[in-house]
Order: sequence, then C-alpha cells, then structure tokens
Amino acid sequence: MRRKLFGVIVAICIGWFQAEAFTDPNIMTDPTVVSNLTSATLSCNLTNPPSPIRGHYWTKNGKTIEKSQSESDRAYMEYRIEKIDYHHAGIYECVFRSEPQANSSIEVKAPPHVVAYKHSESANEKDKAALVCVSHGYPLPTDWSWYKLVEGEDEKKEAIFNGTDKYEIKNTPNKTTLYVKDLSIEADMGVYECVGTSDVGKAQDRIQLRVRSQLAALWPFLGIVAEVIILVTIIFIYEKKRKPDEITDDDDSGAAPLKSNAANHKDKNVRQRNSN
Repeated sequence: MRRKLFGVIVAICIGWFQAEAFTDPNIMTDPTVVSNLTSATLSCNLTNPPSPIRGHYWTKNGKTIEKSQSESDRAYMEYRIEKIDYHHAGIYECVFRSEPQANSSIEVKAPPHVVAYKHSESANEKDKAALVCVSHGYPLPTDWSWYKLVEGEDEKKEAIFNGTDKYEIKNTPNKTTLYVKDLSIEADMGVYECVGTSDVGKAQDRIQLRVRSQLAALWPFLGIVAEVIILVTIIFIYEKKRKPDEITDDDDSGAAPLKSNAANHKDKNVRQRNSN
C-alpha cells in the first residue's frame, strides 16, 4: 500500500514538473553568437510568455539601446547592426516586458582594438620608462606581448620577456604596461610594439621611446644663465659709455652762464663811466 501511494506521489510530481517546463517562457535567439562578421541581424522569438507582453527593448553591455524600445505586444523582436567593429561588439540582450520579464543574450564578437596611450614617450638616461597600450571591444585580449623593432633593411622584432633585470610587464584584460629600467641611449632608444590577442583575432600598435642624456635637463638652465649674463654685460657697457658724455655736457652748460655774468658786469661799469 505504501509503495503504491509513493508511486502515485512521484507520478504527480513528475507530471507537475513536466507541465511547468512545458509552460515556462522560452526565447529562441538567432544567431546565438556572432563572430568575425561585418554585419548581422539579431532576433529573439518568445514562446509561452508568462503574461501579456507590454513592449520590448535591447540592451548592450547592460545599457538600454534607446532606439530599440518599442511598446509592441509582439513576441518577436530584432536588431540590425550595420557595421560590426570594436565599437559595436559586446553582449546584447533582448528583453520582453512581461511579468516577470523574459530576456536572453547574444554575444557579438570582433577582433580587439589596440592603441598606444602615447605614441611617443621620453625619459632620461638611467631612469625608468613606462610604455602603455590599451584595448577596447569584446572580447578583450587574453594575451599580451611586447617586441622591440630592430633597425635594418628587413624589419625584425625582438621578443621582450617579463621578469628580467631590464624589463617588467604588467597586464590586465584591457591594458598592458612595459617598464624599461636603467635606460641607455644606445640600447633602449627605439620603437616598441604591443600586441593584444583574443579568441577572434589580434591587433597591435607602436610606441617611439626617446632617451635623453642626464645633462639634457641642465641645458635650459644654462641657456637662461647665459642670456642673463649677456643682458647684464650689455647694460654695463651702455652705462659706462653714457656717463662721460653727460659729464662733458654738464661742464659746458655751467661755463656759459659764468661768462655771460662777467660780460654783463663789464658793460655796467662802462655805462657808469660814460654817465660821469
């Protein structure tokens, strides 16, 4: 009796679970993943909605795509991507407004976009330089590598390895940093290349590293000192030449009045004699 009762309970539970599974909302996405395509149309078809549909919209990386919002009660929606590049790659999600909401996601993948933070970097001899490259898009690089270009007729690249006395590399999914230590003008100045690789492709960019002499910082100061010395010398020479001329002018201007007063006194005496 107990076995029969147990069997009935199990059968009821199985039937209930099957009924729930049959009535659960289901979204068919097409395609499920977009990889290395130049354009695509994403679509979602909802079957067995849990409640009447009051609209739907798309999101990209968790943010609502404003132009995709609709109040339609249709159980089908689509979104067109005209040009797939790192700007448009990401995780897209179709969302149906129902109770509860029904949603499903589609991955849109594109080769990574790698760019140097600064294409030209300068540092002083014996110091440490930091060269930085960043990546955008989806998926982000899973591997980063660095190379130093060797000058010559045939362009060659020397791989740079992490953990040496000269180099240190620090990576995150969207950024890589190469530290070049104890800089030398002869050995370290040149062009460096960063390469980011993901499961759908790779990209690279280059950075020009310039190494200045340790005395380079003194040249501007020495130039200012030289300008000050020249200016003071010119002022001193000008003042020295101008003072004798001023003294001569003063002597001449002082003698003329004395001579004039004596002449006036003599004329006065002559007039007095004539009157007598």
